[in-house]
Amino acid sequence: MRLALQKLLCLLPLLLVLPTGSDGAALERGTAITDPEILRALDASGLSLARMLGADPNSSGADLFALPSMTIVRDATDRDFNRYVVDRKDASGKPNRFDRAALNTPGTRFDLAGIVNRMDRAFVSPDTCGEIRLIYRPIANHDSTSNDAPPSRLPMTFNLVMKAKPVNAGISCAELAKRWLDSDDAGPANAERAAMLIGKGGALEWITPEAIDRIELNIQIAREAADANDFDGRADYLMKVFRLNPRGQLFEESPLENQIDVDRLLTDATLAADFRKWLLTPANFADLDRGPIVLPDRFLALSAINATPAHTDAEVSARKLFSDDDIVAALAKASASSQLENIQSFAGFARRLDDITCSGCHQTRSIGGFHFPGREQPGMAPGAVVAAASPHFFGDQHRRRDILAAFRDGAPPDFSRGFSARPQPRRAAELAGTTYFNGWGAVCTMPEARGQPDRSFSSWTCAEGLSCQTSPGATNSRAGFCFLKSD
Repeated sequence: MRLALQKLLCLLPLLLVLPTGSDGAALERGTAITDPEILRALDASGLSLARMLGADPNSSGADLFALPSMTIVRDATDRDFNRYVVDRKDASGKPNRFDRAALNTPGTRFDLAGIVNRMDRAFVSPDTCGEIRLIYRPIANHDSTSNDAPPSRLPMTFNLVMKAKPVNAGISCAELAKRWLDSDDAGPANAERAAMLIGKGGALEWITPEAIDRIELNIQIAREAADANDFDGRADYLMKVFRLNPRGQLFEESPLENQIDVDRLLTDATLAADFRKWLLTPANFADLDRGPIVLPDRFLALSAINATPAHTDAEVSARKLFSDDDIVAALAKASASSQLENIQSFAGFARRLDDITCSGCHQTRSIGGFHFPGREQPGMAPGAVVAAASPHFFGDQHRRRDILAAFRDGAPPDFSRGFSARPQPRRAAELAGTTYFNGWGAVCTMPEARGQPDRSFSSWTCAEGLSCQTSPGATNSRAGFCFLKSD
């Protein structure tokens, strides 16, 4: 039984229960489009990556990366890939690296894997009501019908981040939110439904090339296990962002949002002092606690390597830049002016500081480094993913839907959020007993840790009949997973 538990702990991010709410409706209802049939129809109706980038609809992956607008994307990604290979040349084992040759073959195409409403990020871009994200996956042997070479998805997501609406569009955030919340009642999953979504009055009416804001890449750059379905080994992911410069119509390398450049801060005492001063200001500290915080670009990195499972301790990393006294003083000042929801200790501060970064978020409850790989389509080579997205994604849908409802009803949206590993305690009624909150597989605080109470994680408990357990040798003794007590 103990061996079985260890294996379950390794596979936990991939063992997803297909999500349903208390009324039987999908958790992503009104907040995302995940149905492969609708997505294929939308891809064919104008939302293909090639058309969005102004290329021929039949363009291969190589054709797209050869576009003048994509020159910097190709060169910067190759540079970071090559740097990773050089840095890891003496690493033990022979990792399987991302197949760049497959990405550049004529038979590789990008398919639309999902569309996600991120109006919950309107605190970043209020004038455009937040973002809509078109998520694409590269498919090798895209049109093949051969049993020897069936279509297969490469371990990469290409996220085209769109402005939810143009600044001067004749539509309000309230109307746009209403369209999304009503979109699941628009008809059957077919081409007619797709036409309604992108047509006048549809939820995707404003999703055109003119609304492109940036590209976000997440590439499984290497994995140590030889078997593609062996998730015990480490896998590394390269994460990059390229923002569209409308003047030159070029995608330019840009800092990753909230991805703190720790190495640079540690070598620049003045910059590190500025970072501490900025972040520990009571107003900014309160935003960090609640979630809607955007760090200034001068503190951020242009790329990140995300290791899954996580191979770093967030608390150890935080102590390189902050002392206990720093955080005690910041907690006291921030608490005097606002009610803190999540950060109640240095450990809570460290987890939140890691949680807001691209790499930290994608190391938490992801499907092998991805939060939205999309559902497997019929005819694809067998894979291990059985749901469209990760537990973190599904556990956040009630919060996102509440924000859409607030927009629709003209109420002030509450942009606060919990930790990536656990939804807000206020979501207990909606998610109680699920793998997202207190149920089997939920993230919890180990009993030994609770013996020394840490208020940041006091609600991280398990439902009756379950206990918090972890695997031998876990680097973080504070967190575990909810499993049956008999395990």
